[in-house]
Amino acid sequence: MTTCTTSWRICRRSVSAALQRCAAWALSSLAVVGVLAAQDAKDSWTTYHGDYSGRRHSSLTQMTPANVHQLTLAWAFATGQTQSIKATPILANGVIYISAPDHAWAIDARSAHQLWHYTYPANEGFHIGHRGMAIYKDSVFLTTPDSHLIALDAKDGKVKWNVTIADAKKGYWSTNAPLLIRDHLLVGVSGDFDNLPGILTSVDPETGKTQWTFYSTPPQGTAGNPSDGATGGQMWMTGTYDPESNLLFVGTGNPTPVLNGPVRTGDNRWTDSILALNPDTGKLAWGFQATRHDTHDWDAAEVPVLVDGSFNGTPAKLLMQASRNGYFYVLDRTTGRSLLTTTFATANWATGIDQDGRPIPNPAKEPARDGRLVAPDESGGTNYRSPSFDPRTGVLVVSAHDAYGIYFFRSDHGAYGWAGADYGVFGKSILRAIDYQTGKIRWSHDLGEGASGAGVLTTESGLTFTGDTAGNVIALRTSDGATLWHSGIGRVGNSPVTFELDGRQYLLVAGGASLYAFALPEH
Repeated sequence: MTTCTTSWRICRRSVSAALQRCAAWALSSLAVVGVLAAQDAKDSWTTYHGDYSGRRHSSLTQMTPANVHQLTLAWAFATGQTQSIKATPILANGVIYISAPDHAWAIDARSAHQLWHYTYPANEGFHIGHRGMAIYKDSVFLTTPDSHLIALDAKDGKVKWNVTIADAKKGYWSTNAPLLIRDHLLVGVSGDFDNLPGILTSVDPETGKTQWTFYSTPPQGTAGNPSDGATGGQMWMTGTYDPESNLLFVGTGNPTPVLNGPVRTGDNRWTDSILALNPDTGKLAWGFQATRHDTHDWDAAEVPVLVDGSFNGTPAKLLMQASRNGYFYVLDRTTGRSLLTTTFATANWATGIDQDGRPIPNPAKEPARDGRLVAPDESGGTNYRSPSFDPRTGVLVVSAHDAYGIYFFRSDHGAYGWAGADYGVFGKSILRAIDYQTGKIRWSHDLGEGASGAGVLTTESGLTFTGDTAGNVIALRTSDGATLWHSGIGRVGNSPVTFELDGRQYLLVAGGASLYAFALPEH
């Protein structure tokens, strides 16, 4: 255990706090064996989304619209790395686990005291970012830029096992935060720059052995390829899960070659899709394609948010997604049937909606040698930043991006990789509250120019937390989007979380390469 030299805290060190830190390691009696048991716990955030639903909505009410302006810094933890934190921290038994490419830390949730720091060996993987870790019993799990999955001892950060989940030499990398469902550790990879099939793998969390592998597009050369010759469809974001139906929901990425549509005619199934899988077998239950024959890099990998509610007055098991293509979808998650499709961000690439709820691509917006002005741009109407569903108001709060880009296609670049280029022209970030019953925007809040990297958190007390593009973490009133508080911490690149320890609620958010904890003043 190392002495922390990168934390700063505003609190008195006490004997009781020290005892609480020691007690945090009693993992054998308080082991996290599943997410469902901890969904209602106020003192934990044990998976990427906080629970299986992907709603990122907290039941905590200590922070309210009336007192949120009093938030003060409780502590800060600097990683000392050059890359910003894009990971959602997880919390169990008073310990926070946070990651960045090639790195993982365990810190005391009360003081930011560093308990351990793991560094993965230097590698040639793609260091674009990292989404977070997973926890099971006394192990935490980390993916790497060269597509390894590593099990670390939660007590000291020592490696338990290290397995390869995809071949980095072929062009795969991983930023994925694994998802634990019973004894299945589900992990996805990325690989946009090469013609590679999309892969989702289930791994035994005890041993690291592969249980099954699902391909969203068949490997090249597969006879009767149902993807019309396309590869891609990477599953690089963490999915969601419905225990009642035992279905895992995951979004898939764009087809490849990315901008060269003529060499992969047809819809290119199952790229840019929302898929329902059996987590025990990896078998596909149903699929819904958000973008047919994508030629703009508009992954549908964004979070599939699960809600039990009503639709048109009828009780329904719903799935909703704000997709990178600028469209908002509501599906019946038992069947994949479309219930609603509408835009939530600027989009000029479709001529209408077909009978299956899918936008109809406009051929005039296909990439061309002389360029085509298209909205959204390549970064999308939204991206990896997580939305939040507030059940009190019935809105999905999304960090949207209204942006235009110019797309170029060059046939001489061939049928491999990117096969063209795209250039952003203009973009601004806007937080939008979408009424899931109608798709209408209840309110919007300007976040500034460019694309935001901040996800969204809502609370039962009526607060929404996110970050703007000027380097502030902000608190809004969920009912109308009014600003209530802000603090300049640097560009927010992850999704905020909240938890309660010792009767005190904390807001945890990253700014740049540091992690900040805010709380109301102690009295």
